[in-house]
Amino acid sequence: MKLLPTSRPLRHLVPRGLLGRALLILVIPVILLQVVTAVIFFDRHWDTVMRRLAGSIAGDISAIISLLDRYQAPEDRAWILDLARTRMDLDIILRPGAILPNAARPRFGSDTIEQAMATALEERVRRPYAIDVGFLDREMTIHLQLPGGIIEILAPRKRLFSSTTYLFVMWMVGTSLVLIGVAAWFMSKQVRSILRLAASADRFGKGREVPPIKPEGAREVRQAAEAFNVMRERIQRQIAQRTEMLAGVSHDLRTPLTRMKLQLAMMGKGPDIHDLSEDVCEMERMIEGYLAFARGDGHETVAPVDLAALVEMVASRFRRADGAVETIGTAFGEVIVPIRHNALDRALSNLVSNALRYAGRVRITLRPGSGAAELWVEDDGPGIPADKREDVFRAFTRLDPSRNPKTGGTGLGLTIARDIVRGHGGEITLHDSPDLGGLKAVVRLPV
Repeated sequence: MKLLPTSRPLRHLVPRGLLGRALLILVIPVILLQVVTAVIFFDRHWDTVMRRLAGSIAGDISAIISLLDRYQAPEDRAWILDLARTRMDLDIILRPGAILPNAARPRFGSDTIEQAMATALEERVRRPYAIDVGFLDREMTIHLQLPGGIIEILAPRKRLFSSTTYLFVMWMVGTSLVLIGVAAWFMSKQVRSILRLAASADRFGKGREVPPIKPEGAREVRQAAEAFNVMRERIQRQIAQRTEMLAGVSHDLRTPLTRMKLQLAMMGKGPDIHDLSEDVCEMERMIEGYLAFARGDGHETVAPVDLAALVEMVASRFRRADGAVETIGTAFGEVIVPIRHNALDRALSNLVSNALRYAGRVRITLRPGSGAAELWVEDDGPGIPADKREDVFRAFTRLDPSRNPKTGGTGLGLTIARDIVRGHGGEITLHDSPDLGGLKAVVRLPV
């Protein structure tokens, strides 16, 4: 048995923003209330008013017919017709000897006015009749069969309408629009506070300086703003404590290392002393890496920087040291990005120096975009296995078996680079380079 596919909800019609959804929640009940009210009004009130107005016209016509039957003199009939025209707003024409055609029988069409008038004539006049309400005419024509002929009555259509109907509709629609406008204004103020909180969280996540948020709006929004302020202070305090701790530990370790180097220098030369000196130098390099990682350039402010100029500056520095570094995409104009200049310079330099350590050729590609800018650092080296690419970002991790052990660093270069890029709200990922055959490091920075 083949099942028919179920209909998917029309999700594309639902607003994605909080303001749109809140207004939708408010507007739909208001519209439903207006529709229900209008249906009840037109089904009850409108029908009742029209039947009563039609009964009033039929009563006037019945009174005129009774007067015409009682007073047969021409001057009396003229006075009656004038009375009907001036006091009842009815124009009456007498057609003696005329007969209604057989086709002009009572009929009940779809016109509500005709139905109401026909019902009123049957109840109050009780004579053969024909009604012509027209389409856009201001008057309707009523033909009644009398014993001596036909009486033709021209009655204004406005006598079947009540002005309170239009006033009711105008007040109903007008008050609804005013209420929706006031609700939209209040909701926009609440949403504005939420958007301000989201923008501050986004800036803080990108490592930019964010002042404390002023709690505004509803109680829940104020609680969220206060929680964000507390979180911001805790994170900043934690970063400061970590930096001070690492810097203090690294600084304290340099003192005994200096004494060890002095003692080794006074002990002379020998194979064991040489090996010990190499270990001390390695420890000193690791401590320098500790200090570099601890500093993190956290006190540098964010400012608009031309990314193309920064890439060219880093590439030129390595070219002066006989490094084969090529740049692509830096000659097509400025790429302004809000970053910490020295920090990103350091991150990009770590990537390039790491690539040059294991490869002979490096290429830096700048790819600007509307939402983010990308930097590709590619080399023609041996690359990194796919299952090890996440491990190299851990502190002091070196893949010595797959790379030259004599040129290995302290294992903090990629860690510092990722820490800096993530501090800008970006990310670093490693891939295979399809053009150079080595490793490709992709740095993505939000614009």
